[in-house]
Amino acid sequence: MAIGLIMAAMNIGGHHEVAGAAHGAAEHGAGAGASAHGSEHAPIWLRRLFASLWQSNVFFLGISAVGTVFVAIHTVAYAGWSIMVRRIAEAFSAWILPGGIIMLIVFFASGHNLFHWRTEGIMEPGHPNYDAIIAGKAGFLNLGFYVARMVVFIAIWWFFSKRLRDLSLQEDQIGGTGFWDKSINVSALFLVLYAVSSSMSAWDWVMSIDTHWFSTMFGWYVFASWWVSGIAGILLTAIYLKQAGYLRFLNANHLHDLGKLMFGFSIFWTYVWFSQFMLIWYANLPEEAVYFNQRLGGFDGKYTWLFFFNLIINFAFPFLVLMTRDAKRQIIMLKIVATAVLIGHWLDFYMMIMPGTLQGDSGFIIEIGTGLVFLGGFLLLMTKRLSQASLVPVNHPFVEESVHHTT
Repeated sequence: MAIGLIMAAMNIGGHHEVAGAAHGAAEHGAGAGASAHGSEHAPIWLRRLFASLWQSNVFFLGISAVGTVFVAIHTVAYAGWSIMVRRIAEAFSAWILPGGIIMLIVFFASGHNLFHWRTEGIMEPGHPNYDAIIAGKAGFLNLGFYVARMVVFIAIWWFFSKRLRDLSLQEDQIGGTGFWDKSINVSALFLVLYAVSSSMSAWDWVMSIDTHWFSTMFGWYVFASWWVSGIAGILLTAIYLKQAGYLRFLNANHLHDLGKLMFGFSIFWTYVWFSQFMLIWYANLPEEAVYFNQRLGGFDGKYTWLFFFNLIINFAFPFLVLMTRDAKRQIIMLKIVATAVLIGHWLDFYMMIMPGTLQGDSGFIIEIGTGLVFLGGFLLLMTKRLSQASLVPVNHPFVEESVHHTT
């Protein structure tokens, strides 16, 4: 966190504003750049700070919720092997409430610097900033409804995370199968609500940045990125706990299964990425293709290298390295790939957010510094929660199955 603060502080205030009108006018098809309508942006350093705060918070908030999704899926599936890492997944949800509060603060503080649809008068006929396409989305993209959705989604994720955690801790103290039965019902309801809220949150928090553009696959795309990042985080945490002398019943079979999940869902993310890109490329409709034009050759090619690096680090690298059974059972290989996946999908969110908010004015020092601050905060809360209960749910009905798990 200290390193991140220093990195961000070194660059904040050290930039001079440049004219963004050319960027906004050139890329207006995606709703980028309020300057195209004559509204003034904040200084570049402040816009970069808003965008980096939003990017890292959306990334870590999604990973935090994935911890609860992991618990819920394995609960309704009656999975026994994952009980050894259940408490790690439960601990991930510690960031949901703080992340939600930060999201609200950044949203209100940033004004139209993050979301083009918040530009003054953009939905008012006759106003100089009026945009007919964005005005047509006023029923969904309006301040009251947007904030209400944000609060409801975060509240749902936080409530069900707390409920499953409480049932798990009560089971530790009292035992029996009653808490397990309740967990199944709670998990089933949560998964239904999460399926809806995660897709809609992706539309709200990421896709609405490029207001003119939309993709019916975008909810799946963002979820895939969150999900594989969450699995990588759970795997890394399990490895470090094991190496620190904890989780003595965690064995190569548990790591193998986590490695298979990370391997498989890296391929799933690539499938969604390719399906979305290929359909838009093949149709070649200007209102759709502008999103990829920005990232593949737009802004003087600023994001082109990152566009291809995104595929290498998030697909080619984990696919080739984890292809064999032995690789998924070697701690060093799993640590390298899990770290790469987390960095890669943080960059994936960078690619989703920065071109639409900053056009060609983005950088990496403030953004990486902000990401390190969020990583430190996430780890502080997550490890504190880990320390508050047994690392193994001792009275769980399937704990013996997990202890003796083999693959």
